[in-house]
Amino acid sequence: MEIIVLGMNHSTSSVKIREKFKIQKDSYSNFIESLYRTEGIQECVILSTCNRTEIYAVVDKAHTAKQKIIRFLYDSFEANKLQITNNLYFKKNDEAVKHLFRVICGLDSMVLGETQILGQVKEAYISSHRHQATDTIFNKLFKQAITFAKHVHSETDIGRNAVSISYAAIELGKKILGPLHTKTAVILGAGEMAELTVKHLHANGADKIIVVNRTYERAMKLAEKFSATAKTMDQIHDVLIDADIVISSIDTKKHIITVEDLETIYLKRNQRPLFIIDISVPRNIDPKINNLDNVFLYDIDDLEGIVETNLEKRAQEREKINYMIEQELLNYQTWLSILGITPVMAALRLKSFAIYEDALNQIENKLPDLTERERKIIRKYSKSIVTQMMHSPLIGMKQMVATNSNQKEILDLIIQLFSLEEEIDKQQKSRKCNSKPNLDLFNVLHPSTTFGNIPVHS
Repeated sequence: MEIIVLGMNHSTSSVKIREKFKIQKDSYSNFIESLYRTEGIQECVILSTCNRTEIYAVVDKAHTAKQKIIRFLYDSFEANKLQITNNLYFKKNDEAVKHLFRVICGLDSMVLGETQILGQVKEAYISSHRHQATDTIFNKLFKQAITFAKHVHSETDIGRNAVSISYAAIELGKKILGPLHTKTAVILGAGEMAELTVKHLHANGADKIIVVNRTYERAMKLAEKFSATAKTMDQIHDVLIDADIVISSIDTKKHIITVEDLETIYLKRNQRPLFIIDISVPRNIDPKINNLDNVFLYDIDDLEGIVETNLEKRAQEREKINYMIEQELLNYQTWLSILGITPVMAALRLKSFAIYEDALNQIENKLPDLTERERKIIRKYSKSIVTQMMHSPLIGMKQMVATNSNQKEILDLIIQLFSLEEEIDKQQKSRKCNSKPNLDLFNVLHPSTTFGNIPVHS
């Protein structure tokens, strides 16, 4: 068993590439179910945001699974294989775990330390779990990662002095237009990103904000929070006549504003400049409108230069958090190592009580005249002897495996010392009854393979 992550983000690919691989919410179920059915994948989580699409998986063999996931992406998005492989990164085992920790606490984000990614990872995990695509390994890993990210944001300055893509968009708008209190700002969308954008606009003095959305009720709900005005998409032409800055954040594959839309209202704007910032993936605004006079279009990639000026204090926290990640990885490795000893402990208990039952049967055969009370007393104290004798060895086994880098050798020695091969083999055979076994506490170990230095099931 190995843990892998395969993905692309803002560092490895442009928005033009990323938008091709963005998974819409209404398609997530189909994607996760199809991926989970892929041979060799035992658990999986798909994380798809504006800035990244990543597949986390527990797999039989890392490099075999990598090729199958690339094929899955190729088939699902009808993309060019070369286009996929040129933009993907691949990490396995310890590096994959560390990558998740870096992602969830914002170290790998375009905006260092942004907190939105924590909610996105949590939502991705919950969705995968709801589709029964996660089990013991990822249930532990993702819950630990979520708790870790919350700790990072509360104990360090990485998330302070709020910075986000929406905040960067407002900073760009101020840089171009100057003070916003005399400008008309239009927000396309009413989702989480749109709400953050309106919040930042309001905090920066914008007093004329128009929220435009396909559903008027959602636009109204957001507008009321900030004393803004709500409009529908049918009114977009009228709204654009008065707009100074437009920030678009709608989850759609269609272009909300086209060249033809702006040509229609061009004369009515009296050559006033229009600044449009498209922070959506896929992009909402037709890139061709940048060729029009007095229209200036920026997309999410253009914000990278803006955010750098807001990150100096956060960057100072990197080293501290990287150290915390190493400690967190160690905690996870310790848990895995104890998970690896569990089947051996189960086998030892199974064998001990099999001997206990056999001994009791022999006693009862040789002493057939025992009363029921006498049988109960013999059973009670015999079982107590076995339990007490097993207590210290079981604790010692846990400690030895958790604190020693040679777990495989230790487990092999324990198995040989107590002659547990038959019991281990029984567990292995019972798991093979299912074509796609669930990973639980009793099916993670096979002493012939390792995860890092940790024995795991192959």
